[in-house]
Amino acid sequence: MAYAYASTVIEVLAEDVWNVVRDFNGLGTWNAKFIPTCEIEDGKAGDQVGAVRSFTLANGAQLREQLLAHSDRDRFYTYNFLKHPFEGVENYVSTIHVLPVTDTNQTFVEWSVTFDCSPDKLDHWQDFYAHQVFKPGLEALKAYLAQ
Repeated sequence: MAYAYASTVIEVLAEDVWNVVRDFNGLGTWNAKFIPTCEIEDGKAGDQVGAVRSFTLANGAQLREQLLAHSDRDRFYTYNFLKHPFEGVENYVSTIHVLPVTDTNQTFVEWSVTFDCSPDKLDHWQDFYAHQVFKPGLEALKAYLAQ
């Protein structure tokens, strides 16, 4: 099983960061540069396990993801792919986690994924998710919270 990871520290309290991140449908708000459209299907709430978000990337690719777990207490959610354009990627399960840095009132945010792919594509997909998806997403979150 492959793994990709990115993290950042944000100069905002964890509860304020979580208030932005916690809505599974909010991805299009704080990451609008990369996700111009995003909606939850079937009228479910953005914190309701089982909710499916459908969105389009800036390049036109369409994805559907399902919320598998959500915790306000532990400030995380986990989701998987139902539809994606990433050829050869299987069993994708990703988590975004918001943690307080208690001695500085900052927030540590980590975004990770496990997935399967062919061994010859492992380096490509690990780098792609860590540096072309999660890192820019976290930078977008940081910029959104700085407004």
